[in-house]
Formats: sequence, C-alpha cells, structure tokens
Amino acid sequence: MKQVTLNIPDGKFDFFMELFEKLGLDTQTTLEIPEWQKELVLNRIKASNNNPERLLDWENVKDSFKLD
Repeated sequence: MKQVTLNIPDGKFDFFMELFEKLGLDTQTTLEIPEWQKELVLNRIKASNNNPERLLDWENVKDSFKLD
C-alpha cells in the first residue's frame, strides 16, 4: 500500500474526508505542532506556576468566550 500526504485548505477538508470515505479509502488525520509552539505553551505554563494568584477558574470564565 502506498501513502500520500496532502495539505488540504481548511474550507475543503470536510469535502475531502467525505470523498475519501465514499471511495473506501483509509484516512488518518494527524496534527503536527511546531516546536516553537510547544515551547511557547511550556513557557506559559511555567510562568503561570510562578503567579498562581493570576490564574482564573475555568468554571467562572468559560461562558465569557464567544464561539462562532
């Protein structure tokens, strides 16, 4: 079996996945997180551990986020 890696535009992803399923093709979705992004998150976690008084409780703030 051969493998192909595709870069699919966000607006076409659902179409491609539906097409692959109808054709009976195996699909595997993987997300690659760049190293710089991993480092950024780890640094933010370390910084938050140094300032626990700045942390907010998720239950108190989750409704303030607007999802489109």
